[in-house]
Amino acid sequence: MSTKKTKKEIAALMPEKVYNITGKKRLILGIVIAVVLAFIVGLIVRGVNFAIEFKGGTMMTYTYEGDVNTGDIESIVKDMVNTSVNVRTGESISTGDKQITISFTTDDGFTGDQQSELTAKLQEKFADNKIELFDSNDVNPSTGREFLIKCLVAIIFAAVIVIIYIAIRFRRIGGWSAGLCSIFALCHDLLVAVTVNVLFGFEFNSNTVAVLLTILGYSINNTIVIYDRIRENRKLMPKASLNELINVSCTQSLTRSIRTSITTISTMLIITIVVLVTGYHSLLSFSVPLMAGLISGTYSSLYVAPATWSWMKARKSAKKESSEKKEEDPAKKETPAKKEDTSEKKEAPAEKNSTSGKKSAAKGKKKK
Repeated sequence: MSTKKTKKEIAALMPEKVYNITGKKRLILGIVIAVVLAFIVGLIVRGVNFAIEFKGGTMMTYTYEGDVNTGDIESIVKDMVNTSVNVRTGESISTGDKQITISFTTDDGFTGDQQSELTAKLQEKFADNKIELFDSNDVNPSTGREFLIKCLVAIIFAAVIVIIYIAIRFRRIGGWSAGLCSIFALCHDLLVAVTVNVLFGFEFNSNTVAVLLTILGYSINNTIVIYDRIRENRKLMPKASLNELINVSCTQSLTRSIRTSITTISTMLIITIVVLVTGYHSLLSFSVPLMAGLISGTYSSLYVAPATWSWMKARKSAKKESSEKKEEDPAKKETPAKKEDTSEKKEAPAEKNSTSGKKSAAKGKKKK
């Protein structure tokens, strides 16, 4: 059986309304610039709040009875260490006792006298809860830094592999330029997640690394789906320009991308609401940046990567045309000079004819 589609089948696949994705380059550039400016403002105003596993610090665990207010514990510790404090409640696996884990970053460490002073303050504040120090550890930041460096290396390695994969698989429609634009869109998504993390004042911890790796896979998958649709439409519309292919393909994938994103983002939204209600705020550093990154991943795969690719191809073709014109211009300038030379050569015989005429006239006079 023939796999070629008829004109009617191709027309049935085309959307009724095609959105001009490639015509929104200025809007897309404005959004990218806005994200970069928001990131810079966040760094200036808030800075990056590295967690204890990346910066180093102290982690203390207390046992208690009854119910305690973690907000009061956090304020007491903050007054002593003058830095951000993370307070979590839980239970011991071995004994089943209720536990409070207090962690904070320190540059100079937390001395034994300071521990004793903090324990005394907590016991005085919560006299009925029988608070006792269970464990205390100083965290070395070298392990966390190695973990962060390995994650960054993994992201860079994944980006290189994606560029090579897209260049080989989609070599007929763009190749290397398509791969570079997909990585540009990926960097945009990662920057959105980091910007949200900075603006909300969340700790840069293992949750943040998990968010970045999740967005990495999600954004690349979305972009490859769009490129695959462009490649299929190239076979169906061989005479169409790249902009027409991008607009049609993105319009066809729009509904699918939005539905998939709504499903995933709704899950993160429910988790965020539950966390806010229950007071387990440490998960917010995972759910909120991930929601922002998923929204950005949907937008960038439909707009940023295709529009940037269209702009890159258009600029490349414009440079090629200008170079061809420059090569043609010298040839055009040489042709008039050649015409002048031929005209001068043509005039030369006329001069000879006039002189020969004068000589013949002189001979005639002598004969007379």
